Amino acid sequence: MEYTTLETVWFVLIGVLWTGYLVLEGFDFGVGMLLRTVGRTKEERRMVLRTIGPVWDGNEVWLLVAGGATFAAFPLWYATLFSGAYLALFLVLLALIVRNVALEYWGKHDDDAWRSRWEWAAVIGSALPALLWGVAWANIIHGIPINADADATGTIFDLLGPYALLGGVATLLLFLAHGATFLTLKTSGPVEERARAIRRWAGPAAVVALGAWVVWTLVDGAGVATAVLLVGAVVLLAVASAVRAGGWAFGANAAAIALLVAGWFTQLFPHVLISSTDPAYSITLHQAASGDYTLTFMTGVAVVLVPLVLLYQGWTYWVFRKRLTLPPQPAPPASPPATPSGD
Repeated sequence: MEYTTLETVWFVLIGVLWTGYLVLEGFDFGVGMLLRTVGRTKEERRMVLRTIGPVWDGNEVWLLVAGGATFAAFPLWYATLFSGAYLALFLVLLALIVRNVALEYWGKHDDDAWRSRWEWAAVIGSALPALLWGVAWANIIHGIPINADADATGTIFDLLGPYALLGGVATLLLFLAHGATFLTLKTSGPVEERARAIRRWAGPAAVVALGAWVVWTLVDGAGVATAVLLVGAVVLLAVASAVRAGGWAFGANAAAIALLVAGWFTQLFPHVLISSTDPAYSITLHQAASGDYTLTFMTGVAVVLVPLVLLYQGWTYWVFRKRLTLPPQPAPPASPPATPSGD
């Protein structure tokens, strides 16, 4: 199969960008889904939102860069994918917009009904992308209907088969466990205790769902390298679920997500899209790629800017690394001494 070094480099780099996005935004999704579960009072929910407040918008930059890199480096990949999954991707973007507005507007008005509406918007706006990204990537590696003209011919209902939905459930539970683990690192008191309790069942549930999806993928004909990466992701997730919540558990969760994304891209290579209509219609890196001049220019830009972005984001996480605590609550007013009644 024909492909150049630059095409391979940009395929790998796009995989790295998706890894960064799903590892970092993954715990954002989990925290958003758990907002009303681990936070029972206004103060507790404010603390939950503060755990991701300084970083969630920076985490989304990885998705923007991944989309922009795909458009510039592999325009045919971008065009075919968006034409075939336009409605599904629109739903993802709409959910992300709703969630982001909810995070910004939650504290703008001191009213219980106002906050409750935005809390539910954050929960739904976090859960829907967590589900749909798994559905999307399961379809991409399993194959979508593509004709000889490189046009996607299916509908959104073609994307909602059992295999894809199982992939979506797996990522939903994976990000839920990832978010719960993050909260055990960033909160204290009742919120931390509730996050630990959720993590105790969400982790094993994610292992079961992801394990079932991986088995299905292997039976479907995954390559050896893909099998090693996907099985490794399940093993690391099981390790994360077994150990006590903390930095090691969070790191194992993150590594499991990274191996999962690596498995997706390894299964695709040297294609960018696999046709379920006819394997001959699958789109290769070389067919989808821009010219060498564009890829060379983009490589120079990436060499300069990517380290700067990594340094800035690392600095942000370092500055906001401390565990959050609830402010001391005012003591209830003392009851006045009882006045003795006369006989």
